[in-house]
Amino acid sequence: MTDSPAPSPDGRDARTAQDTEVLRERAVAALLTARERTTLLTDSVDDRELTAQHSPLMSPLVWDLAHIGNQEELWLLRGVAGREAMRPDIDGLYDAFEHPRATRPSLPLLAPAEARSYAAEVRGRALDVLGSSPLGGRPLVHSAFAFGMIAQHEQQHDETMLITHQLRSGPAVLSAPEPPRPTDAAALPSEVLVPGGPFTMGTSTEPWALDNERPAHRREVPGFLIDTAPVTCGAYRAFIEEGGYTEQRWWAPEGWAMVREHELTAPQFWHRDAGQWLRRRFGVTEPVPADEPVLHVSWYEADAYARWAGRRLPTEAEWEKAARHDPGSGRSRRYPWGDEDPTAEHANLGQHHLRPAPAGAYAAGRSPSGAGQLIGDVWEWTSSDFLPYPGFAPFPYREYSEVFFGPGHKVLRGGSFAVDAVACRGTFRNWDLPVRRQIFSGFRTARDA
Repeated sequence: MTDSPAPSPDGRDARTAQDTEVLRERAVAALLTARERTTLLTDSVDDRELTAQHSPLMSPLVWDLAHIGNQEELWLLRGVAGREAMRPDIDGLYDAFEHPRATRPSLPLLAPAEARSYAAEVRGRALDVLGSSPLGGRPLVHSAFAFGMIAQHEQQHDETMLITHQLRSGPAVLSAPEPPRPTDAAALPSEVLVPGGPFTMGTSTEPWALDNERPAHRREVPGFLIDTAPVTCGAYRAFIEEGGYTEQRWWAPEGWAMVREHELTAPQFWHRDAGQWLRRRFGVTEPVPADEPVLHVSWYEADAYARWAGRRLPTEAEWEKAARHDPGSGRSRRYPWGDEDPTAEHANLGQHHLRPAPAGAYAAGRSPSGAGQLIGDVWEWTSSDFLPYPGFAPFPYREYSEVFFGPGHKVLRGGSFAVDAVACRGTFRNWDLPVRRQIFSGFRTARDA
């Protein structure tokens, strides 16, 4: 989809009726796609597992389900349509800032059947609102922003619920086909050069971009080299076997304290048995694949590996320049391959596969520099703290981004196989605490040119 025109000075949108209908269709499709995935993730387990807390780091799945419906009611029925609250009594229960994840099982949550019924009723009414909304005027509805925001919100919780599925014990309940294998991996260089100079970072025109992606601004980035693909399990295994988890010199002080306190020896879900490394993946135990990007590593582990390898993690600006900058035209693309929306040829997104593709896959998704798999497969840690861009303005609420800014959170970029395309683009910014390992996180390394 092309960038949406800005509102005209008199407050009316410079958009044709045809453009409005295209936006409406896109919003409907995004909402329906998200709900199909939510249904898959919640219908694949019984009520006992829906209400259980599989890890203190995560909510019960039934909390996520009702929270999705509650946020949709708050923003689309009350915020866009101005309707009376359906269930004001549950607003506090599903306020993510009021109740930490570890305490949510003790709340009087909606039972699974009631949560499903509530979310379904909200969705039916929200689609009615979408069908009659002019999709212009107020910033909240301009370019169908609120509907796109809610579709992204649901997909983000679907990713969270998939993490819960990874953390749960018991037999596998999810399945998916294998991702494609690369055809030219052996011929690819280990790293590619990104020349120095300015580029445009962030966006002021992407219709559904969230506040922390805005505004577009110029960044001067010296030349650097960056890995062609994310670091693989095989490469990370060499770090382990050469004493990576036993030598303090590779670790930031806080990372070394984490290693010692939790007696870490490998990425989360790995274990060694009969002389080989195995991992648990969605209820299946399997050998660790050497050619697949490493997964479930914290920022501290990624940083330690980079030091051991004589390299470093890329800055957020370097990552985005490698992913978006086209030196031929001097402009920044929406995605590494261009401006068109992702397809199955470009990237591993949307839970269509339950694992990263081998390093070197998705040739059609490579950037002008030659770097691949920058979108999809694994979230990639960067060296950067999560900070606002120059000119940042919170919208539509402070709690989405602003309260997380600062040195406590590190930026991840690029998405993973668990991320839907609606919530993943070249400007999209994710962030988390540097100790987090349960997320679908990997990394690539860089060095100065």
